[in-house]
Amino acid sequence: MSIVMTTPGIHELREVAQVLQGWQHDGGPLHLHPGDLGWHSMKGAAATAAALRLWSRDGRGVAVGLLDGPQLLRMAFAPDLEDDEEVARRVVTDAGDPARGVLAAGSATIEARGAPCFSRLLARHGWQPDELWTPMHRDLSSPVGDLGARVETIGPDRAGVWLEVHWSAFRGAPFTETDRRRLVDRWLDMAAGPFSAGSRFLAAFDPLGNAVAAAAVWSAGPGRPGLVEPMGVHRDHRGRGYGTAITCAAASALRTMGASSAIVCAESSNVGAVSTYTAAGFIAEQEVADLQRVA
Repeated sequence: MSIVMTTPGIHELREVAQVLQGWQHDGGPLHLHPGDLGWHSMKGAAATAAALRLWSRDGRGVAVGLLDGPQLLRMAFAPDLEDDEEVARRVVTDAGDPARGVLAAGSATIEARGAPCFSRLLARHGWQPDELWTPMHRDLSSPVGDLGARVETIGPDRAGVWLEVHWSAFRGAPFTETDRRRLVDRWLDMAAGPFSAGSRFLAAFDPLGNAVAAAAVWSAGPGRPGLVEPMGVHRDHRGRGYGTAITCAAASALRTMGASSAIVCAESSNVGAVSTYTAAGFIAEQEVADLQRVA
């Protein structure tokens, strides 16, 4: 049986997303999700396709990788092949050889959750544990309950509102008009892209009508875990429960989209984020470490 690695074209993005959808299941690892591709598509469909690597055996997809940055590879494996040594060995070989077009030489990081054979082989090749992450999930078999704030679904016509909150939460720098125009254009590209049908963007507002928190959710189809990515609170409005409110709203939105659970993975060092998700009813699972190759 032959394993081949390819870089999908733009016209194949929906197909790759469907493969990843089929690999999401409750009780499984919090690995690469179709929502990760959706959020990455803020960079454009062409850039997202160029960042993907698909490993196939006899015409069947067996592993998908996303280059989420020049030296960060985020992986998912078919659930029945998570301990398949042939598949793992091929991905390790491709990721370790710069000539194969996955990772360049030098320091690099691989996110390999739920792939024990792959992780073991990486360790044998000198890859070392790196940053710890805390996978979290919330069951959605019952209604979420009171959100604690007014929350609205944001469409492309109000993208600037959502983006300003996100910018403050993750950048902290002034949100200039140039930033707004650039990011709204990218938002519109994403909204017109192949992943938009499974997404919903939410913003929470304070009693004065100020947008104070933002989140995006991504469906993997009915009966499967949906992803919360990203979630953030405006720097001027932290410590008032808005993070919990927008996270509850995100979980509620996923439930209306048919998701069986809501999932998220937070840096373990980000105590505030872990606490916020816990307050919103998420349950923390065992920490997992990225694997790093030191230059």
